[in-house]
Amino acid sequence: MCKIFISADPSSYESRTRSVRLHGVVTSLRLENLNWAVLDEIAGRDGMTVAQLIEKLYDELVADRGAVGNFSSFLRVCALRYENLIAQGLIPRDAAIPIRSLDADRVLDGLQREPRSGTRSGVRSGEVRQPKRALN
Repeated sequence: MCKIFISADPSSYESRTRSVRLHGVVTSLRLENLNWAVLDEIAGRDGMTVAQLIEKLYDELVADRGAVGNFSSFLRVCALRYENLIAQGLIPRDAAIPIRSLDADRVLDGLQREPRSGTRSGVRSGEVRQPKRALN
């Protein structure tokens, strides 16, 4: 199982720091190269630069939540969520289709159909199943 993950190109999980301006204030963000690549794809779908996307995400997060905690982690989750939504067929794989053209409520409704109280394996989120002990 682990070979699937450990065979990843090491450059994909190397971190890179970028300086971006958020409303004129320069800040540094450190993310793995793979996350930067996914954010670049998301931005490109809507004709934006990564810096423009980051500023837009920041503004919308502040407007919705009132504050920003760990923004770098938020950006990692955005990249992962984007890939997950594509895998589930809720966002088209075709990068020529802008994200802004999608009906956000319809995309989110697709997520709401997922089971919330458990998983297909019968293990609830956050629950660790103990290995069965052999009876001798």
